[in-house]
Amino acid sequence: MGKDGQLTDSEHKCCGVVQDAANKSMKNREKRRNKPQPWIVLKMTIGMTLGIIGYAFYVYIGRFCVPMLRDNTGDLGGRRIGIPFLVIFCLLGLTMLWAYAKVTLTSPGKARDHVDPSPEPVIQNYVPAWFDSESEIGHGPYVPPTQEQHGNGSASQPKSHSAQARVTNGSEKPVQQEDTNVGVMGTLPPVQNARVHAEQNGSAYSNPTGANTGTGPLPNQQPMMFTRKPPPTPALLPEYRYCYKDGFVKPTRAHHCRACGTCILKYDHHCPWIGQCVGARNHKFFVNFLQWACLFCLWTFSTLVAQNVKASQGPNENIDPQEVVVTALSGLFSVFTLALLATQMRLIIMNYTTVESMGFQRTEEREKTVLARLHEWYEFGAKRRTKKQWDKEWGRISKEGNMWWLGSYRRNWEYVMGHSVWEWFLPIGRSEGDGVNFPLNPRFDKDGRWRPRREWPKELQ
Repeated sequence: MGKDGQLTDSEHKCCGVVQDAANKSMKNREKRRNKPQPWIVLKMTIGMTLGIIGYAFYVYIGRFCVPMLRDNTGDLGGRRIGIPFLVIFCLLGLTMLWAYAKVTLTSPGKARDHVDPSPEPVIQNYVPAWFDSESEIGHGPYVPPTQEQHGNGSASQPKSHSAQARVTNGSEKPVQQEDTNVGVMGTLPPVQNARVHAEQNGSAYSNPTGANTGTGPLPNQQPMMFTRKPPPTPALLPEYRYCYKDGFVKPTRAHHCRACGTCILKYDHHCPWIGQCVGARNHKFFVNFLQWACLFCLWTFSTLVAQNVKASQGPNENIDPQEVVVTALSGLFSVFTLALLATQMRLIIMNYTTVESMGFQRTEEREKTVLARLHEWYEFGAKRRTKKQWDKEWGRISKEGNMWWLGSYRRNWEYVMGHSVWEWFLPIGRSEGDGVNFPLNPRFDKDGRWRPRREWPKELQ
C-alpha cells in the first residue's frame, strides 16, 4: 500500500486476480450444483446395497445356520433351531429383495412425459409479501419490489414470472433460484420468493392487513399478526407451477429433482439407496421395501444376538467376528428403516409428501409465533382455547387445511397403498390415480386457496 493509503498497481492486480478466481469458482460450483448426477453415480448405491445384503446372506446362512444344521449339539443350537431360523430368514430376505427390485425398476413418473413445453406464464394475481416472509416477523406491510429488484422493466407491473423467480447474486446478471415447490399448505411456493404484484384496484387481496381468502371480511377480524391467516396464494395457477429448468408448467405436486435433473410426479424425496426419486409411481413399493427390510434387519439382529449370547456362556465361548459385523449392521439398519417407515406411514395417512410437510411445519411455526404474541408463555389454557377457536373458524391445519386431504386416514392410505390388504404388504398392484391429477380438498377453491369454514360446502360445515 502506498504512503497515502492507496493500493499500488501490483496490489490492484492481485486483488483483481483473486476476485476473478472467486467469481470463476462460484460459477463452476453453481454449474456443478445444477447439473444432474451421472447415471453411474445414481446407481452406484444399488450395488452397495445389494453387496451388504449379499454379505448378510453369506454370514447368516453359511456361518450361522449351516453350523447349527451340521452340529446338532453345538453351542449355537441344533437343527431344531437352525431350520426355522434359516426358513424365516430366507422368506424375509427374498421378499425384501422382491420389493427392492420393484422400487428400483419402477420409475417414479417424470412430468416431461405428461406435459408439453410452454412459455413463461404472465402474472395476473397480486400476492401479498407479508405471509411466510421476514417482513411478517416485524409486522411490516407489503413493500412492492423496486425496479432494481426486477432487474429491468417497470416496478409497478412485472411482465412475467421471471421477475419473481430470479434474484441477483450481487451482480447485474440474474440467476435462477431453486425450484420453490416447498411452501405453505402443500405445493405453495414461499411468498417471499414470489415478489409479484398487480394492480390492486378491485382485488380481494389488495390490503395485506385485511387479506382474506374468502369473498369478504370475517366478522370481528383481528389484525393478521394476532390471528391465523392462511396465505392467499393461488397455488394451483400456472405461474406458481412453472419450472424454469424444464420449461413447462408442472403438474400439481410435482417437483424438480436436482440429482435426477427433471421434474418428478408427486415428488417425495430423492433416495440414494434406490438410485432414484420416490414419487407417484413407486411410493407404494418404497413403503413395501421398508416394511420387509425392517423385519429382515430386526430378525437378523435379534437372532444373532440371542444365539451368540447363548454360545458365549458355553464351554467354548467361540464368537465369529463376521457375525458381530452383521449384527452391528443389522442393528443400525433396523433403527434406520423403522424410523423411515414410521415417517412414511405418517405422511401417507395424512396424504402429503416430505416436501409438502415442510410447508405445514412452517405454518405451525408461524402459529406458535402468533400465540406467543397473544399470550404469555405460561398461559397454556388460553393458548389451547385460542387454537380451538381458530380450528372452529378454519379447520385443522394438517387435515382440513391440507389441499389433498381425502376425508379420513384410511382413504388416504388406500389412495397410495391400494384397497386390498395384500397390496399393503406385498409389492403388487399400484397406487390409485395417474400421478398427474389429484382430488382437491373441497375446502379449497379451484385456485388452491384455503377457505374459511363458513364458505365450505354445507355437508362439510
